[in-house]
Amino acid sequence: MAGTILVTWQTAAAFFPSFLLPGVAEVARRLATVLGTREFAEALMVSFYRIGVGFAVAIILGTSLGLASGLSNSLRSYLRALVSVLQSIPPITWVPLLVILTGFGDAPIIIVVALASFYPLIQSVMSAAEHVDALHLKVARILGASRRQTLRTVYLPEVFPAAVTGTQIAFGNAWRALVASEMVAGVGVGLGWSITFAAEIADMAGALAHIVVIGVIAAIIDRIVLEWIKHRLLRWRYVGND
Repeated sequence: MAGTILVTWQTAAAFFPSFLLPGVAEVARRLATVLGTREFAEALMVSFYRIGVGFAVAIILGTSLGLASGLSNSLRSYLRALVSVLQSIPPITWVPLLVILTGFGDAPIIIVVALASFYPLIQSVMSAAEHVDALHLKVARILGASRRQTLRTVYLPEVFPAAVTGTQIAFGNAWRALVASEMVAGVGVGLGWSITFAAEIADMAGALAHIVVIGVIAAIIDRIVLEWIKHRLLRWRYVGND
């Protein structure tokens, strides 16, 4: 896949001036320079902080509300209707309003990241909670389990795999929302803002270098880090397949 992207990129670069579309070699040289700068390290740390906080909030709220929906049909119907409406609005469109309400800084981006990752996560958990085995629920009731005990001993174990998978899906949304919101929120620092700044000064090699970094980081987190965590948490599903 990477080879296809590089070949296509280099082929396209042959038809444009280098100041419009630099080739792979030129961007690679710029990338080597960018990675060693203090500005890049600061942008990386700030972006990781923003996505870390926003993603954590989404996981907590999405999982908690999704589980709670299993105990209440009215709550599940309300949440489904609410999510159906809100998820049709691209999270990035909230940036101008959030900037007005909270000011420039980390808050608008963190909220956008949380919104973007909340929707797929709560949908995964609600769907799993809705399809919990009825026999298990009946046994819990016969044994006199309270609502809290039913949540902990029946819903949580059955919903857990969907929550783990939903979290991985939600990360893709969170990462895209992070980059997009940093590009338009005028925050002055971050991986997304670095692309905007480079484009504004017509530094296309710098812009493409940061795009490459963003793509590589996302691939590493999703395909290596999150996959490893998923295999560890759901290892019984992969026994005999590794």
